[in-house]
Amino acid sequence: MPDIAPVTPAAPPPAMPRVDARNAATARNFEAVFLGQMTQLMLESVDREGGFGGGHGEDMFRGVLAEKLGTEMAKRGGIGLAPAVLDQILKLQQGR
Repeated sequence: MPDIAPVTPAAPPPAMPRVDARNAATARNFEAVFLGQMTQLMLESVDREGGFGGGHGEDMFRGVLAEKLGTEMAKRGGIGLAPAVLDQILKLQQGR
């Protein structure tokens, strides 16, 4: 009968750091800024000629509109960027 070495239990996985509200908010804010920048680029590509241009007022507030749209999109689930950013934040906190 062959000698069978005793099985040693594997080391427990490292404890997951607590996801605090500040880290989650940072990830959401990052996604909101990203979406705002993308919206700004989209709005700049829209043809404003014709009867639908807002003139000087539109030019002044276009950036604000893009920022607010990005924030609202992020609040409603965004495009899935916030979870990836949060994962990276947690990895940096663990020192990986």
